[in-house]
This record gives sequence, structure tokens and C-alpha cells, in this order.
Amino acid sequence: MRRALPAREVALGAALANLILTVALLLTFKADGSYNYGVNFPWIAQAGVSFRLGLDGIGMLMVMLTNLLAPLIVLASRTRAYSLEGGYYGLVLLMLAALNGVFMALDGLLFYVFYEMALIPIYFICAIWGGENRIRITLKFFIYTFVGSLFMLVALLAVYYQSPSEGTAAHSFAWEALTAAQLDEGTAWWVMLGFFLAFAVKMPLFPFHTWQPDTYVSAPTGGTMLLSGIMLKMGVYGVIRWMIPLAPEAWHLWAPIFLGLAVFGIAYASLIALKQSDVKRLIAYSSIAHVGLIAAGALVWNKTGLQGSLLQMLAHGINVVGLFMVADVLERRVGSRALFDMGGLARSAPRLAALYFIVTLGAIAVPLTNGFAGEFLLLNGVWRYHYALGAAAGLTIILGAAYLLRAYGLAMFGTANPRIEAVPDVGREEFLVLGSVAALVLLLGFFPNWVLSLTDSSVNRILAAVQL
Repeated sequence: MRRALPAREVALGAALANLILTVALLLTFKADGSYNYGVNFPWIAQAGVSFRLGLDGIGMLMVMLTNLLAPLIVLASRTRAYSLEGGYYGLVLLMLAALNGVFMALDGLLFYVFYEMALIPIYFICAIWGGENRIRITLKFFIYTFVGSLFMLVALLAVYYQSPSEGTAAHSFAWEALTAAQLDEGTAWWVMLGFFLAFAVKMPLFPFHTWQPDTYVSAPTGGTMLLSGIMLKMGVYGVIRWMIPLAPEAWHLWAPIFLGLAVFGIAYASLIALKQSDVKRLIAYSSIAHVGLIAAGALVWNKTGLQGSLLQMLAHGINVVGLFMVADVLERRVGSRALFDMGGLARSAPRLAALYFIVTLGAIAVPLTNGFAGEFLLLNGVWRYHYALGAAAGLTIILGAAYLLRAYGLAMFGTANPRIEAVPDVGREEFLVLGSVAALVLLLGFFPNWVLSLTDSSVNRILAAVQL
């Protein structure tokens, strides 16, 4: 009788198959701003709901990010033993399927279904395999994100009832129909607020961020990577694809407030990160700061800012997965996440020190790393909107270098802790994850233009379709 494959092997095989399929789609992709690989058939025809999927350059980039990180997240999970392993890896694959659906959906209700579907597996991943106080922390995360999504549903319905008819249906959830709806300024004001509440919680932006640090710390490593590397990108993607295109009449009213929150969150989260001694919590606040800049680039709604936002979503996803992998390696080697319990690890783990350094350089946007081009475009785009906001957003670079290099120095150099003086260097799975991340940091740093070429026509098309 043939022995069944372990769940981890099945999950890795499925993740690699998705990556291979994504690369095949990318090789035949037409980056002309049109939707490729379209699927469209009636779902609830009388209500104007279709199961419609497609990929333009923006969606293709997000699907590529999802399926590029998927094998790394599965490999990172293999470094720890999980009870009910089949359930854990099954939930990871279910979440990856929902995330792909979010980035491919071209029907408003279908987008909402996938958006909510992504919440269910990550809730159970964190609640079952999380750390201390996981139930309380995960419940807070669930309430924040679920309530935010309800605001989005109400906003979607408000636009739907103003949309033109399609076939036998009086209204339609198709993206084109929703963007063609003519909203008065008052309705658009509430619609944009509804979308913003949903997406701001998911990113998260200040002051909707309070669920994030505890959830990132409590979640298992794979769950934290899914949340930070991919799931929070749903919020920024939602701003670009749905929030502004569906309620452009309210953009000039809300943009200064939303941008102010994003930029304030950059400084707020960076200053808190400077004071952290828990390496996982430090990375969590670092993510809030970096995503604040990504959101600001999308919200200014100019080509430079949008291109920077898209490029930086890819870079941030890669970098934050690498940083959380390092945090997991350090915790398992040292038995603590406290930076002050570490020190001198570069002597006994030189490969870890080298790979960690490359990932850190990408995260602080050193030239010729993957973080540089995106941050340059983002700051340029925000500066064009308003120079004061651009200058304030630039704190990301200065403060990010301060807290990330401080963490690196405390962990890798200084006086060695005698208790951990002979810790082993990175193992096979750890090296595959960190080595892949380091290679991507350098590859995208040298060749960012292929990403910009992929999204260029789609950005032009959405900017032309949505006149502010």
C-alpha cells in the first residue's frame, strides 16, 4: 500500500505548481493595459453578478507576488512542527487561493467574496497555532477586519444601485459598470469613506493599526508572512482598483485627510519601532511605516506615485518575508525575541549574518536593492502632490535605517552572549528562503524596469478612465 505524502510536501508542490503557472502566464502576458486570460460567466444573472476574472498589469503583478512568496512561506513553515499539520497547510493553500481571487476579480461582489474568504483561513491559522493570548488577539483582528469589510459591502451596494443596466439585470457589479455610475458628491463622500475603512484596517493605516503588532507577534511564522507579505497588499490594491475609481467625485475632499493619516503613521510607527527590543514587534511596526508610504503613493493618484506604490508592494512583500524569517531563526536559536539577549551571532552564524544584511539593505532602500526604485518614485509622487507631505514621508528612509540597522547591530555584533555563543548557522530550508529573498532583493534592485513596464499601460489606462 502506497504511503500518503505528508501535508507539507503536498503544500509545497501546490505552491510550486502555482508559481510555474504564474511564470507561464507572465511569459505570454500582453502588457497593453487590457485584461488577459479572461473568464466571465453569469453567476447571479438577475442581479447582474458574474464570475468574472482577468489580469491587467496591476493584477498580474499582485498575482505574481502572491505565488512568488507562496513556496517561501511553505518552506518557512517547514522549519517548525505543527500539530494537525494537514489542517495548517490546507488553510495556507485556501488563503492563497482567496488572495489570488482578490487580485483577479473584476466583479465587485466577487471581489468582496474573495476578500472575506481570505479572512477565514488566517483567523484559524492564528487562533489554533498562534502564541500566547492568541484567542483574544485573533478575535480583535477578526472584529476589526470583518466590521471594516461590512462598510465596504454597503459602499459597493450604494454604487451598484447607481450603475447602468446590463442584459436583463437592472444594475451590474461589473467593474466598468460600477465606475460608470454617476454619484452625487454627498453619496460619493460616504462611499469613499466606506471603502477606506475596509482598506485602512487591512493595510493597516493609523489609527486602524492597533490589531496588527499583537497579531503579527502571536501568529505562527507562516501566518505572519501571509499577513505582512501578501494580505495587507489587498488594502492598497483595493484603493487603486476599487476605492478611487468608484467614487472619484469625493477624492479631492478625502485625499488630504487620508494622506495625512498615512504620513503621520509613517513617523508614529517608526518612532515606536526605534524603542522596540522584541525583534518581531519591531518588524511589525516597520511594516506599518512602510505601508503608510505605499498607501500615500496610491492616494496621490498620479502616475509616479502609482508606479512607485506597485513596485514597492512587490519589494515590501519580499523584504518583510525575509525579515520575519530572520526573526523566526533568531527566536529558535536564542530562545527569545529580545534583541538584548542576542549579540555576536555573526561569529557563529556568518551565513545568517550575510543574508540578514542583504535583506536589511533592501528594507532600508539602499541604491541597487529592490526597495530603492519604489521608494524614490513614491516620494517623488507624494512631493508632486504637496512638498510638505513629501518631506514628512521621507522620514521613512531616515528612521527606517535607524531602527533596522540598530536591530541588526544588536543581534549580529557587539558582545557575544555566552549562552548562545555556538548557535548553528542557517539550515537547508532557512537558507533556501533567505537565499531566495536575498537574490530577489538584488535582482529587482538592478532591474526594476521590467516591473514598471509590466504595469505602465495599466496605470495609464486606469488614470485615463478615472478623471479626478
